[in-house]
Amino acid sequence: MSAVEKPYTDWIGNTEEIEDYISLTPVRLLQMTLDDTDTVLTEGDALPPIWHWCYFLEAAPQSILGPDGHPPRGGFLPPVALPRRMFAGGRTAFVTPLRIGAHARQTAEVKSVVEKEGRTGKLCFVTVRYTIEQEGTTCIEEERDFVYREEGAPASAPEPQDLPPVPAGSWSRDVTPDPVMLFRYSALTFNGHRIHYDQPYVTQVERYPGLIVHGPLLATLLLDLVRLNQDRPVAGFSFQARAPIFDLNPFRVVATPGDGDEVDLKAEGPDGTLCMQASATLG
Repeated sequence: MSAVEKPYTDWIGNTEEIEDYISLTPVRLLQMTLDDTDTVLTEGDALPPIWHWCYFLEAAPQSILGPDGHPPRGGFLPPVALPRRMFAGGRTAFVTPLRIGAHARQTAEVKSVVEKEGRTGKLCFVTVRYTIEQEGTTCIEEERDFVYREEGAPASAPEPQDLPPVPAGSWSRDVTPDPVMLFRYSALTFNGHRIHYDQPYVTQVERYPGLIVHGPLLATLLLDLVRLNQDRPVAGFSFQARAPIFDLNPFRVVATPGDGDEVDLKAEGPDGTLCMQASATLG
């Protein structure tokens, strides 16, 4: 039986290890992409939360990439035949700081593969568990959810409108995405997915009205509100993507501290649509 004919659940338990050096260069480049010109980070400092997504990158040869810019399926991840793949959500525990200027190792394991029938057609959810260690100590434990789906109907551009005021005591930021910002983040995460930088592809092939802002970039912008507005470390983070945000209009990220250790986070589209729901737990 060929790899393509095997049930996708046969990939459960697959593992992959990547070693990397937590260099200062991606830190500085991501700071500039996020417009953070005030924070000073040097070797030995803790890496800001979820900035580890700039490391342990999959480096597939150019000659084997698919038409969407992704590596071929069927290696570490199952060869799901559905054409659209997106990063749908995740849960991260920051156990102890991952330090800049030292080597680290990431171990990935396919935890689950679930096929479903949704309102837009067939779906396949793949959850991968990640553990990141540095000098023999576990620093980060994480699960990431990837969703594969059918093509679906063309998406329409949102109609911008005035958003309601943010709740009292919240932190917020209006973000104006553009192709340069999305290209820079794609480069930092070695993400070849063409929906983030190739306007003819995303509009003509995948039939979206504009370039799509990366889910991980939205999550990073949300957590940066927490990092830059209070001094406590982030112990946990979870997020779920709800709807795409395009490079057509500004959008808003909002963080609302609760009474205890929780901070509610959301990314709102230009029409007020909830595009990402998230929460952070402070240590």
